[in-house]
Amino acid sequence: MGTRSTIALEFADGTVEQVYCHWDGYLAYNGKMLLEHYSNPFILRDLIDLGDISSLKPTVGTKHAFSHFGTDMKQEDYEALYGNMTTFYGRDRGEDGTSSKKFKDYADYIANHQYEEYEYILRSVGGEAVWFVSDHDGAYVPLVSAILDEEDRIAQEETA
Repeated sequence: MGTRSTIALEFADGTVEQVYCHWDGYLAYNGKMLLEHYSNPFILRDLIDLGDISSLKPTVGTKHAFSHFGTDMKQEDYEALYGNMTTFYGRDRGEDGTSSKKFKDYADYIANHQYEEYEYILRSVGGEAVWFVSDHDGAYVPLVSAILDEEDRIAQEETA
């Protein structure tokens, strides 16, 4: 079962675009992936331009088979070629209706966005790009703080 998430970008003009991501939306995977590989708004825009996502990876990549099934490749060969590339429903599986959702501004986004278990948005704060996350419809908090809090919670549980 997937841990669903959304990924959004607030543009310099105030508009927001959002895409859906089916797999691994939790902080320790998509959260860290976004921080490490998609904190540049121009790279994130390239990701969002391709629409809804099956699986987020370190690079946007190029068009590839949606999975190793239906190819003559072994799974390990497929992973070696495409394992670092994000898999998109439109680009890689040819589905329609997978374009980003557009909002006139942040207030419109908050009121009308697609809700999932984790919602990530990259916004400009004082001229710097900052990731925020809403965990299970909670308040938006800085992603760095949310990841650190979760790591602390896990460490405390392991020592208890």
